[in-house]
Amino acid sequence: MADGRLTPQQFQEADGTGQWRALNAGADAWFEAPSHRAGAALVRMAGEVAEELGHHPDVDVRASGVHLRTYTHDTDSLTARDVILAGRISAAAARLGLVANPSAAQRMQLTIDAVDRAAVVPFWQAALGLERAGDDRLSDRLRRLPRVWFQELAEPRPLRNRLHVDAGTPWELVEAKLAALGGAGGHVTYQNQWWQTVADAEGNEVDVFPLAEAHGVIEGEGTGDWRVMLTAAAHYPTSSFGQGVTFVEAVAGLADDAGLPLLIDLRYSGVTVDSGKDQHDADGFAALARAVQSAARDLGLSADTSQIRDFQVGIDALDVPAVREFWRVALGYVADPREGVTDLYDPRRLNPPVFFQQLDEPRRQRNRIHLDLFVPDDAAESRVAAAVAAGGQVVFDASAPDWWTVADPEGNELDIAVVVGRAERAKSRSGA
Repeated sequence: MADGRLTPQQFQEADGTGQWRALNAGADAWFEAPSHRAGAALVRMAGEVAEELGHHPDVDVRASGVHLRTYTHDTDSLTARDVILAGRISAAAARLGLVANPSAAQRMQLTIDAVDRAAVVPFWQAALGLERAGDDRLSDRLRRLPRVWFQELAEPRPLRNRLHVDAGTPWELVEAKLAALGGAGGHVTYQNQWWQTVADAEGNEVDVFPLAEAHGVIEGEGTGDWRVMLTAAAHYPTSSFGQGVTFVEAVAGLADDAGLPLLIDLRYSGVTVDSGKDQHDADGFAALARAVQSAARDLGLSADTSQIRDFQVGIDALDVPAVREFWRVALGYVADPREGVTDLYDPRRLNPPVFFQQLDEPRRQRNRIHLDLFVPDDAAESRVAAAVAAGGQVVFDASAPDWWTVADPEGNELDIAVVVGRAERAKSRSGA
């Protein structure tokens, strides 16, 4: 295009982008790596490319690989710079012997149907600590949590949803969050010593936690930067992308030496280090947290606890095993192996966990909350087929191949969505 903007399809058809997949913002790639250190080596090379181009990706280092996303901060579309960045990062990965897995790219979005969007949006902005990205959507400044999109609902659905959201917050910010939710029309529907359930003006619920400092910190000296929610996490603003790369390398080495997996997320503005849900209970994690905090101090970094967020989705079900199996397959997740735990999690820990609770009696009403999953265009039809084979049913496909709506055995819905080709199909339909 003359202005340098590219549609997702144009990006994927460009030379050098074969290992990348365009999703609902930017384009993603996953490179398998045998350790945090091996992944950090790619981060160093990607950082050098990014500095040269003046165009910096989002980077997530895991024990098993590296996820990179071309993040467009100066335009709302992919551009020629994204093509160059993607191609050069792929070439760097090849020099390191790291193999791409394009099918690993996917991104979750939360969608809320609302009769009065203007009343509901401020509640969820406060609940999740997100930013307004338009009248109908919210986004995470650090791009770690799913986007939230609000659809207009023609008439009320007053019954309780079978889906809800858990939103962890640093303990010292919980009181202010609860006050903000009340000010945005929220009302408390349940409380115990650990969390408080708050519903928005139309009944959509969020669990806010932890309610007490004792549940929100790692005990012992040298861990004051960390906050415990479902995970344990610390966030460090950086003065440059290069400083962030250096910190990532240090943390990667510490994690490998400790033999513990970490989620190490690099953004242009800083680095978040995260245990992953329940992983902070592992032997040796407190010592690793102290070592990470010490490494941050050595680089002159100070923590900003206000940037820490936590998120998961809860689904109520009458037949938990059947519903869970649908979601395991549809999301491409894996089952938590612990006895008595219903969690599913992204095998690369890039998208949020989903867990299941026993429902005592049916709720026949269609939920006001559903999940969207953006997947590669060359994987969508097979994902839909797998979800159906796992007990699901396609309930809407008139907009395919842009998206399919698939319901689990109890009616909870998932939109499996594709962005590649949408612009071209819309142009063809309009006759332009």
